[in-house]
Amino acid sequence: MTPRDAAEPNDSSRWSDLDRPPLNAAALRRGLVRDGGHGGLYCDVEVVRSTGSTNSDLVALANAGKAAEGAVLVAEEQTSGRGRLDRQWTAPARSGLFFSVLLTPTEVPVARWGWVPLLTGVAVASGLSRAAGVDTALKWPNDLLLTVGGEERKAGGILAERAGGDGVVVGVGINVTLREDELPVPGAGSLALAGAVTTDRDPLLRAVLRSLEEWYGRWRSAGGDPGASGLQETYAAGCATLGRRVRAELPGDRSITGEAVAIDGDGRLVLATGEGVQEPVGAGDIVHLRTA
Repeated sequence: MTPRDAAEPNDSSRWSDLDRPPLNAAALRRGLVRDGGHGGLYCDVEVVRSTGSTNSDLVALANAGKAAEGAVLVAEEQTSGRGRLDRQWTAPARSGLFFSVLLTPTEVPVARWGWVPLLTGVAVASGLSRAAGVDTALKWPNDLLLTVGGEERKAGGILAERAGGDGVVVGVGINVTLREDELPVPGAGSLALAGAVTTDRDPLLRAVLRSLEEWYGRWRSAGGDPGASGLQETYAAGCATLGRRVRAELPGDRSITGEAVAIDGDGRLVLATGEGVQEPVGAGDIVHLRTA
């Protein structure tokens, strides 16, 4: 894997903000890549100073046959970061974790690949809970929520895209040290604002990637079965959307309002509507509605 600008980002000239030191790429590789790439998920970890989007770069490498499963691409800064529905977002350099991982779950039926972003959400939430000591929750399908001043705020997101003939690139963005005046929108948050016990990005990234390796291995070993792997139950237990009244904004300018009652076997959110119908939602924006 040879992404652009892959020089080790540890020179002192980059320390424009002493509260935001650069990642140690060599230490990350030593801690995550096992036995020359054998015996674990990760085959390589590359850190670049700046790029448009780690997802776009890693998808391009996978499409060109230049990246293998377990390739990790991390950027200190993204200038054209993308979320779902092609939303754009940016953040100050070294203020968060911005990375993508190539997965090739060939032994899992493609019909179950929709669980990959939800699996990643579980991995991110559990990894951060352990390493940062913060309470995390998941908003279906791909948002990480933290509590800041008693208020639920979005502090991270996940984007999964098909890559190559048999791969999925899953991208993660997590706000780590963003200050209140740096937040992109009022409803955003960060680990620092949530009172994390550490904002050192090196151990945070290692914890999240190890958690992803664990959950991905468990899910893959179960043939992608969300029940047998424990993924469906764990996701539901950590999902802040369940039990709430929500509005699902769907493609084609359609919307559904109801109570979120379950995550089904396909990873869809099931809404109980006022008409007594249970309707699964597979794609769309979910708005948590305030109770009267």
